[in-house]
Amino acid sequence: MPADPDQGASILRKGKTTMIRRIVVILLITAALSACATPAGPALIQAPPSSAAASSTKTIVVTYSVLGSIVKDLVGDKANVVVSMPNGQDPHEWEPSAKDIEVIMKADLIVQNGLGLEGGMEKTLQQAHDAGVRFFTASEHITVRKVGEGEGLPSGDPDQAVGAEDPHLWMDPVDMKAVVEALAAQIKTDLGIDLSDRAKDLEGRLDALNQEVSDKVKSLADANRKLVTGHESMGYFAQRFGFKLVGAIIPSITTQAEVSASDLAALKKLIQDNQVKAIFTELGTPPAVAEAIGQETGVKVVELTTHSLPADGSYFTFLRNIAQVIVDGLK
Repeated sequence: MPADPDQGASILRKGKTTMIRRIVVILLITAALSACATPAGPALIQAPPSSAAASSTKTIVVTYSVLGSIVKDLVGDKANVVVSMPNGQDPHEWEPSAKDIEVIMKADLIVQNGLGLEGGMEKTLQQAHDAGVRFFTASEHITVRKVGEGEGLPSGDPDQAVGAEDPHLWMDPVDMKAVVEALAAQIKTDLGIDLSDRAKDLEGRLDALNQEVSDKVKSLADANRKLVTGHESMGYFAQRFGFKLVGAIIPSITTQAEVSASDLAALKKLIQDNQVKAIFTELGTPPAVAEAIGQETGVKVVELTTHSLPADGSYFTFLRNIAQVIVDGLK
């Protein structure tokens, strides 16, 4: 022990200071380590809420735009509805890209028309079916219309032969109502989504649309209810609303068929014999051919949008527009 008391006190003070400094350093290091560890723990065990929500949303892929409009109206925000074909594309010919195929293969449910409408998609749809993707086929839930005696022209095309199945079911709102009812039931079974209230509302609006179009065509005399179209796409509309199918520029239910000189000569005679008021062209109709027939028969040529939706994307506007164009064209 030092002899000088002041010197001893000084040494004691220095020892205490050194110890305090060491304690402070230890506390600072501990605090720093705790600060680094605290946020890291929860981040490892918690996924962002948005990711969890996104993964639970079901995806329904619909092959073409008009049917897609009905499906979107039915489903609302209960699932993600993706339409494969861009609006205005010919469903008989359009083919999916690699990205489209990827979306189709990952779908929770695919809604298709059937009856050969999706010609360019058939290979991809078959692949999805083979892979176990669930399917809903609209044409399986209606009474399929078949080509009747005296329809079209004697082209020899098997798609237009008497008894051929007509895929253009969206031209009849009552058939679309049957599709809605069946689709809502399958979505509940396959995806666990209850759409009963939305289905009931949509079915009611389709009934009202059917009545609206029926009332509109009543302004036409029966003698004027005769249709000449681009191809045989108006069969369901004609059957529902009391029109006669006189003929078509392309005498087939698919736009991929070809037209011959003999077919056109026969069509001109039918137009004249039936005193047809208008020729309705549509997607896939050769414009020059339609104009030539119109000039030679003295009949006006009117464009009809049978395969594409209007700007608002609504099936209801789509069918109202078609009915109005037909009524105006045949008055």
